[in-house]
Amino acid sequence: MTSADSQFGLGYSAAPSRTSVTMPGHAIPKPFKWNPEFEVFYAQLDKEHQGLFDGIAAVDGAKGDAGKLKELIHLVEKHFRNEEKAMDTANYECKAHKDMHAGFEKELAGLPNPVQQKHTDFAMDWLVQHLKDTDFKYKGKLKLDK
Repeated sequence: MTSADSQFGLGYSAAPSRTSVTMPGHAIPKPFKWNPEFEVFYAQLDKEHQGLFDGIAAVDGAKGDAGKLKELIHLVEKHFRNEEKAMDTANYECKAHKDMHAGFEKELAGLPNPVQQKHTDFAMDWLVQHLKDTDFKYKGKLKLDK
């Protein structure tokens, strides 16, 4: 069992049977692409979120391409540090938020190559749920250009 087969902290496991289970939470857009329903109204963060959608979609479209996975991991790390810095600058309480970021980074780092469908499904689901349930809470509270 890989790290990515472990419990992801969203109330379900991505074990092989996971794909046959209805996922809790917000709908995953098809095709998997950022759209205005994910807007946090900070230009830099929205642009980075768009990049995360694109990065996950790229990995999903080329599951054996280690370069695409490496690029996604880089995008995720860069975005999380930028977002965390913005939260810290605004004195926005974000320990739990940072812990979620760390958990997702750990899961991505543990993915096998080639990545399996259950792993890209998890990444898509995690990003959508995280944006709508966690990132949306900081709307209007950060000190960034809108």
